[in-house]
Amino acid sequence: MWRIWAAFVSFVIAFAIIITRLFYWQVLASESLRTAASSQHHVELLLPAARGSIYALDRSPLVINQPAFLVYTQPKIIKDVKLFTQQVSQVLGIEKDTLAEQVQEPDKVWVPLVHKAEIGVVDKLKELHLEGLGFEKEPKRYYPEASIAAYISGFVGSDVNGNDRGYFGLEGYYNQELTGKSGVIRQEKDAKGAPILIGEAMRIEPENGRDLVAWVDRAVQEIVDRRLMEGIRKYGAKEGSIVVMDPKTGGIMAMANYPSYDPAHYNMYDKSIYKNPIVAASYEPGSTFKVLVMSAALQEKLVTPTTTMDESGPVEVGEYAIRTWNNEYHGTITMTQVLEHSSNVGMVYVARKLGIETFLRYLTLFGFGESTGIDMEEETSPDLRPAKEWKDIDLATASFGQGIALTPIQMVRAVGSLANGGWMMEPRVVKEIIGAKSKTITLPPKKIRQVVSEATARIITEMMVSAVDQGEAKWAKPKGYRIAGKTGTAQIPVAGHYDEKKTITSFVGFAPADNPRFVMLVTLREPSSSPWGSETAAPLFFTIARDLFTYWAISPDSQ
Repeated sequence: MWRIWAAFVSFVIAFAIIITRLFYWQVLASESLRTAASSQHHVELLLPAARGSIYALDRSPLVINQPAFLVYTQPKIIKDVKLFTQQVSQVLGIEKDTLAEQVQEPDKVWVPLVHKAEIGVVDKLKELHLEGLGFEKEPKRYYPEASIAAYISGFVGSDVNGNDRGYFGLEGYYNQELTGKSGVIRQEKDAKGAPILIGEAMRIEPENGRDLVAWVDRAVQEIVDRRLMEGIRKYGAKEGSIVVMDPKTGGIMAMANYPSYDPAHYNMYDKSIYKNPIVAASYEPGSTFKVLVMSAALQEKLVTPTTTMDESGPVEVGEYAIRTWNNEYHGTITMTQVLEHSSNVGMVYVARKLGIETFLRYLTLFGFGESTGIDMEEETSPDLRPAKEWKDIDLATASFGQGIALTPIQMVRAVGSLANGGWMMEPRVVKEIIGAKSKTITLPPKKIRQVVSEATARIITEMMVSAVDQGEAKWAKPKGYRIAGKTGTAQIPVAGHYDEKKTITSFVGFAPADNPRFVMLVTLREPSSSPWGSETAAPLFFTIARDLFTYWAISPDSQ
């Protein structure tokens, strides 16, 4: 009996193995087997697709393609290898021996020689009238704005297989949409690998990549880039960045950084500057952060613009003494005056009203500790310190923007919510994606959440207008315009302590205050002319604002 059962089990196991193997061949491995079989009878040459273009809002080009070609050879039909290698090597600048090895590779029907050869080179090759030499369109990336839009566009390099791939910025984030689909030439071959001229031949044309239309305003971008370079020279800063956003849509109208690079020649620059600092680098915001803390206290009805406090001297926080930035004290002052004088002592008073738990809740509401979702490949987000690790001194210093790290895009998004009735928008660079047959996909503005009420947003706006009109930088403000803003000066942490001589100066604001067209953040790292934001970043902000008012034909009477 056991022999019958053993035979039955063996039969079942053998049957299961056969069924499993057949399933693997016919279902799981069918595609790879079909490809392998096809490769025994056909040879293929991939035809590169044209990468999609990137346009500014007015459809002027930020990134386009210029004509270029894949130069290839068909070794099987070269009649005189010596003559071929001698003439082609002179034009392409390839060593004769290297070229000879390429064109004499066994079993090769097509051998790529040069990728993205420019028209002048191709014209010289065509004049040789050599059999076995072929050309296919392979467009080359061209950046009309060069370094002006480098941090928006990113660049195109090669992946591990030598294929084009976008890195950083829009090129990286939208690489799949921009890439397109390669075409192919498929030719039937004989047993020796030679093409059968009367055999099956097929050509599938490539599908070009999709185009992107960005929110970027080319005129605003030019203004920002030019003024940043002027500011870097004037104030002797090591680095600088500016971002301009529409607070109503979240659309990024301009981004500029120094130092920058040329995306067409990215390999000639240090890799450390490839990432966009506006989305990938953190900094301590200093006093610009005060408007967010104050708006939280206003929303919680813990203070009003006329609430008073005593600024008669330093405030003690444990073993530490918090002083004003200039060691000047004004006695009894209102919350509006706290922002006007940029009083650290006053902000400690506000932070204590909030308490650590409520303070941290508003940090989260304003989007700190999370990515903004901006469509750029390299965005990062500094982590917030765990709630259990916060102490009174941490709350005090964070109230005036020290001891807390964030990215410029996080800061401009948060302040943008104050300019937009309390609603935080997701920052976006791309407005539309244009596909085949000009089919357009519009990416609508996206509301994230309401951080403060519309009433609170109006109140803090008026307080920020007063901070501009009565603050240290009022001398630089364009006359007749209502601008809401705040200066910032933060010491740079070095090896566990702050360097009093090294600062990051900044100014954040929006205008016109009653109907904002833009929210803008200007940061300068280690300016040598002055360590204060009121004497560096603020005047640079106001210079750009004046240019924007002129560009948009906004007069003091039309606000």
